[in-house]
Amino acid sequence: MAFPVELQDLVFQELDLSDLALVLRVNSHFHAIALRILYRIIPELPIRRCVACLKVLCANPASAVLVRKLSVDWSGHRVVSNLFRLLYKTLTHLTSLRHLSIELSPQDNHYSLAWVLHGCRSRLRTLGTSIRCDPQLAEVLETQPDLLELCLRGFQTKQPFTLTRTAMPLLKMFRAVHAGPAVITSVVRGRPLEGISLSMFIEDGFLPLDALLLSSRPIKRLTIMSLDNTPPNTLLPEIANRLPELEALHVVVLMAMFDRRTLQDSGPTLARFSDLRYLTFMAAGSASIEDEGEIARTWGKACPTLRTIILPKGKVWFERDGKWACCG
Repeated sequence: MAFPVELQDLVFQELDLSDLALVLRVNSHFHAIALRILYRIIPELPIRRCVACLKVLCANPASAVLVRKLSVDWSGHRVVSNLFRLLYKTLTHLTSLRHLSIELSPQDNHYSLAWVLHGCRSRLRTLGTSIRCDPQLAEVLETQPDLLELCLRGFQTKQPFTLTRTAMPLLKMFRAVHAGPAVITSVVRGRPLEGISLSMFIEDGFLPLDALLLSSRPIKRLTIMSLDNTPPNTLLPEIANRLPELEALHVVVLMAMFDRRTLQDSGPTLARFSDLRYLTFMAAGSASIEDEGEIARTWGKACPTLRTIILPKGKVWFERDGKWACCG
């Protein structure tokens, strides 16, 4: 008795690409299943293979319609205009595309290249790109009503980045790498975001945190990369004052130093979080494992809802039988 197609699909998904190529040659039935798997997810490829793949997709609409996820990484190359046009043309054929990631070189990211994304006619669920945040990119986002996750890795420009309130009505996750308060505000305002990752720069102060208050739902998960010298006992209260309903908070401080006393003094601040369960705080400092154990106990006492705490040594602290211990 023949296996159902769905079961064969699951089995073939476990094969390496070299083995999948052999399956393509077995018969027409296996060829159809293997072809769907082969084109379903196109990962980051060396640029020569990537260009060859894009050309194949342009020449074979039947294969292009099978692609659900495409990742393009040209960050290590300055790309000629013909390749951008090839990428644009390819996107016009990917009518079933749901997940798209495009990473360009720092040099190319200085130019307005969002026109490439206008080739995408499909309704994306996730989008990540290093294309700069300018009005042209905002126009692209206006055309994607089904977006659930958005990652903007590009630089913010002096041009306005404006989104209407009806853009991206389903957006739940947002990550901004280089974008400042203006872009963050435009993306967050009025949208049902639950998880956000952002970078904080010294010239912006706490404006990025203010922007998070504009979400139509309480933020539950927040990741911060702090690139200024704000000490932990200042940063944590600012977060708690604005987002007391957080469930997960992950903070990486790159420039400020900390010591045991500084982190322990932050304990009372954690009492302002009503449902914080997972806390990560990474920063430069000289605390020992014993110091971190004391910090974990202090923080756990101040915030009884905490389940795990990760401190700079990388150990995961958790409460067991009323006592805080670490793995490893």
